[in-house]
Amino acid sequence: MSVAASDFVPEVGTITMFSTEWCGYCKRLKKMLDSEGIGYTEIDIENTPGTPELVEAVNGGNRTVPTVIYPDATTATNPSLNDVKAKLGV
Repeated sequence: MSVAASDFVPEVGTITMFSTEWCGYCKRLKKMLDSEGIGYTEIDIENTPGTPELVEAVNGGNRTVPTVIYPDATTATNPSLNDVKAKLGV
């Protein structure tokens, strides 16, 4: 199944986060987003067909999580909370 980053562009003020259940960096980012009230849609790449390949495509062949997509369709790999807040303008 082929998917594109454009399939996962979030609503303004939120992000889409590609993650895995075991990823410590993902858990940390989710906890920080929750504490700041920033909305996100989580996509588990181990349970969503096509998303591991999508993550690899936007990360130069690396299956690195968390990978996020912003409302302007840009992506970031393992962004800090400050990076996310700056990009969302919050």
